[in-house]
Amino acid sequence: MKVDVLLGLQWGDEGKGKIVDVLTPKYDIIGRFQGGPNAGHTLEFDGIKHVLHTIPSGIFHDGVINVVGNGVVIDPVILKKEIDALVEMGVDVNKKMFVSKKAHLILPTHRLIDAASEKAKGKEKIGSTLKGIGPTYMDKTGRNGIRVGDLFLSDFKERYDKLVTKHKQLLKFFDFEYNLEELEVDFYKGVEVLKSLTVINSEHYVNNAMNNGQTILAEGAQGTLLDVDFGSYPFVTSSNTTAAGTCTGLGIAPNKIGEVFGIFKAYCTRVGSGPFPTELNDEVGEELRKAGNEFGATTGRPRRCGWIDLPALKYAIMINGVTQLIMMKADVLDEFETIKVCTHYDVEGERIDYMPYDIVSTEVKPVYKDMQGWKTDLTQLSSIDEIPAELNTYVEYLEQELNVPITIVSVGPDRKQTLMRESVLV
Repeated sequence: MKVDVLLGLQWGDEGKGKIVDVLTPKYDIIGRFQGGPNAGHTLEFDGIKHVLHTIPSGIFHDGVINVVGNGVVIDPVILKKEIDALVEMGVDVNKKMFVSKKAHLILPTHRLIDAASEKAKGKEKIGSTLKGIGPTYMDKTGRNGIRVGDLFLSDFKERYDKLVTKHKQLLKFFDFEYNLEELEVDFYKGVEVLKSLTVINSEHYVNNAMNNGQTILAEGAQGTLLDVDFGSYPFVTSSNTTAAGTCTGLGIAPNKIGEVFGIFKAYCTRVGSGPFPTELNDEVGEELRKAGNEFGATTGRPRRCGWIDLPALKYAIMINGVTQLIMMKADVLDEFETIKVCTHYDVEGERIDYMPYDIVSTEVKPVYKDMQGWKTDLTQLSSIDEIPAELNTYVEYLEQELNVPITIVSVGPDRKQTLMRESVLV
């Protein structure tokens, strides 16, 4: 068996949580492979909205194991809140979720450093979620980090105190007030909950499961264009959000990757700072934001909105080796007479169809193709055969340009509002 991968192709917020939830019945194991509580995966069913930050999106299904992989960074405080909310709903988290011993911990001082650093940047801030993600990954690569498995060692407190002492020295360089003792109260409560979970050598677990014929779906967080290597640097996250991150984040070999599901919105959004060629700072952008309820699931910040960007999508598809595409939030475009598609960029008079290296400082003008809107309420549709001709034309045009089949079209936030164009598993 091979591991299928599901990830975002834009700047995050594409709707990964919903599709993982939809696909979970086809799998035995769902594994998060990178990121941390800066992610906000929203699921909606039975009229209730659920937002997960660390826990994989298969947690609501019985008979499925959810693995938090070694590539994830975990804040015990946020994890405890997630677990408490799920337990109130009757979800047996202890039975359904395993946590990697090698996943790194977000300490209270990581969050303090994140906030102090972002404040000091002023106008040059990158739009951090202030969850301590960046500082935690810095300690990981700097070989100073504390991992989940360390919680069970006799010298955990000494390791913790040593790293916190280092962090306090860093905080002296900032004009930033804080009360660490107050933050540590909730941190240690979260640590106790984390220690009560099933903690595993996740790389062995995942590979043994594959060898035993179990099906696995790897769940990514954020989006390809936020990848620390291939995103719009420096306005990126701190981990590898691409398919390659599956290998390092779950401990599987590259030749064990199966289907790669790439999710994208029928338009584009971005949270925080950074380049966004098709951004609409006008009434059309505001209409997209309102229709799509485009506010961050984690931060609540309004998302920047714009038309779909094919050069960026082609880049993301190439980097990830995408085999199937999933188009989200087609219903948000229901009221538009005309829908624009960015087919190329105009860079200093030259028309290109790829992302330039220095997209942060280069003036990039989108070149658009106009397409007819469908002016139909898609949210009531129950079959792909019912979609209006204009939407079908839009989907087929994107397929032709991107050279990858679109197998799912989402027409609403509920798991039932998911239209299958063809079998997603071959």
